[in-house]
Amino acid sequence: QVQLVESGGGSVQAGGSLRLSCAASGATYSSNCMGWFRQAPGKEREGVAAIDTGGGRTYYPDSVKGRFTISQDNAKNTVYLQMNSLKPEDTAMYYCAARRSGCTVTALKSVWAWGYWGQGTQVTVSS
Repeated sequence: QVQLVESGGGSVQAGGSLRLSCAASGATYSSNCMGWFRQAPGKEREGVAAIDTGGGRTYYPDSVKGRFTISQDNAKNTVYLQMNSLKPEDTAMYYCAARRSGCTVTALKSVWAWGYWGQGTQVTVSS
């Protein structure tokens, strides 16, 4: 089992920045891919970033590419999501996720393919 705990959410004005953290514990050695998803009210959960925990390769959808950066600190078993140039449409609950399989481009589009989830942290961007 892998436990994931997110932190760092909050309220910010458009154009601002936030950094989310995801602390992993338990069988972290089994998590070959870590990711961040978000879900706004009335919308489906969507992937916004993923990182291959072994090689460090990263994946992003076009909607956040160039604004969001995922990184990891293996010594701390922590994954980060740096979010810059935030927009009101980035408002959502943000979830950290982990999966045993490696990262792929399609993994971010497949919520069902992730076995472990955190409780989420709210991000609110005002205009």
